Amino acid sequence: MRLVTYIARGRTSVGVVEGEWILDISRGWVELLRQRGVVDAEGRAQAECPPDLVLLLARDGLGRAAEVAAWVREEFARDGEGAVARGLAVRMSDPAVRLRAPLLRPGKIICLGLNYADHARETNSPVPQYPELFNKFANALIGPGEPIVLPRVSQQVDYEAELAVVIGRAGRYIDESRALEHVAGYTILNDVSMRDFQFRGRQWMQGKTFDRSTPLGPWVVTADEIPDPQGLEISCEVSGEVLQRSNTREMIFHVAHVVAYISQIMTLEPGDVIATGTPAGVGFAREPKRLLRPGDVVRVTVEKIGTLENPVVAEE
Repeated sequence: MRLVTYIARGRTSVGVVEGEWILDISRGWVELLRQRGVVDAEGRAQAECPPDLVLLLARDGLGRAAEVAAWVREEFARDGEGAVARGLAVRMSDPAVRLRAPLLRPGKIICLGLNYADHARETNSPVPQYPELFNKFANALIGPGEPIVLPRVSQQVDYEAELAVVIGRAGRYIDESRALEHVAGYTILNDVSMRDFQFRGRQWMQGKTFDRSTPLGPWVVTADEIPDPQGLEISCEVSGEVLQRSNTREMIFHVAHVVAYISQIMTLEPGDVIATGTPAGVGFAREPKRLLRPGDVVRVTVEKIGTLENPVVAEE
């Protein structure tokens, strides 16, 4: 499944993408429960299939999401116009429909630095012995199509294409051999970095979590569709020029190891996001440097997931 968070006519919900359509999970679950004779269908649906992907994962709702998507698919095939009128499906191209970041307020956003050997080399950094971790906060997240805002206090804003892991099952001291069982799915994260702030000290966080700086999306592809995350082509294009191209097999620390390692430090919870690092080709390591400018369009593509595209604007 491709799970999205979207807004349509002022209402935010969670859906499953089917071609050009989004099947609404929350509304579909209400109708399915009513069909089964549940008295308080609205209340139960709010608890079991809430219109928030972090809460849906926390309530072990992926199975219900798959069930209701199959039911809505049948309803749509039987009477497409009726399904649309009942709010069970919306067309993605409808100007009243806008995709948001698939996870609006994850409990944790944990990022890896220097997780590709070629990126470590281009920055003249030693290959790390252990995962290099830093964090972002939800204030930084934006969705597909939303503008990356260049803050007026930074003149060195950079792009970084990354595969992101979404946790689906809580765990502490997770065994590496079973770590992928805790993954709900995968998405794309552009770890936009304000380099002049990042390198002011030994901690990177201040250059990594500016407001409205980090695109996430366009959706979460469930783990059953990507059984092996170590073999995905990954690239970044800025205003038509391909500046990064690699494969996730080149990671120094693979996804399973990263999940297990982080779980030694903290309990991983449903909806947590782990950004797995970027390959070589970032702007500040180029000669001449290629940093983001107003008017740029950044497109990050990861195989089996899709493309995350965002324009770049100056802060007003």
